[in-house]
Amino acid sequence: MNPSLIDAITKSPLRTSFYHFTRAVNLPAMAALDAIYSSAVLSPAHAAGERRTAAHRVSYAGQAAILNAHLRITPEAMAPGTTAEEFRRCLDRHVFLWPTWRDCLAMAAMYSRREPGEAFAVLKLDARRVLADHYTRIRLSKYDSGSSPRFPHRMSYRKSCAMLLPLTEFMSSTGQAIPVKPSEIKEVLAQDKLAPLSQYLQTVFCSQPLLVPEIWQPMCQPLLLSPM
Repeated sequence: MNPSLIDAITKSPLRTSFYHFTRAVNLPAMAALDAIYSSAVLSPAHAAGERRTAAHRVSYAGQAAILNAHLRITPEAMAPGTTAEEFRRCLDRHVFLWPTWRDCLAMAAMYSRREPGEAFAVLKLDARRVLADHYTRIRLSKYDSGSSPRFPHRMSYRKSCAMLLPLTEFMSSTGQAIPVKPSEIKEVLAQDKLAPLSQYLQTVFCSQPLLVPEIWQPMCQPLLLSPM
């Protein structure tokens, strides 16, 4: 492990925590399992590359969870030699974290507008400990990897698994599609799982706080989302 890389990523006061956005109904499973699992772990049958056009309810270790739908990614947005199916398989193997509160809140607001009847939550996590404990399984992205660009022909990059840079190669690799400095990191991804969750959890923000499991109530705060 290279501590200097962790120091660089978390040096800014705005980047000392990571944020995981989820549906509030997923909180009981996360608390019970003390982990956040990737889609591929929770349900391999729903992570084979085929696009999920709607959210799916699955069961893992006796706990219920909901997998989000995939946004449609047009072939024009893909790098040569990479299909959308291959890219979705890659994404589904990871747990997604936002390195800034601002970006996570923007994602939460977007989902809230799309699904006004749904309750959502954000888990605030200790960034340094996450990076240190999952060092070899961390990937960094310069872009919102799962997004569906409105004008793919105007993109300055193309989507592929190569855009997910291993933390071990950060600040020693260069390229248009990967982050080369901390301020360029848009997403942090952990392969397979993030556990033990209780070791990293700092705050649980929820739009309906009563849905937060009892064990997390002492660290619960309301999630206020813009109606715009």
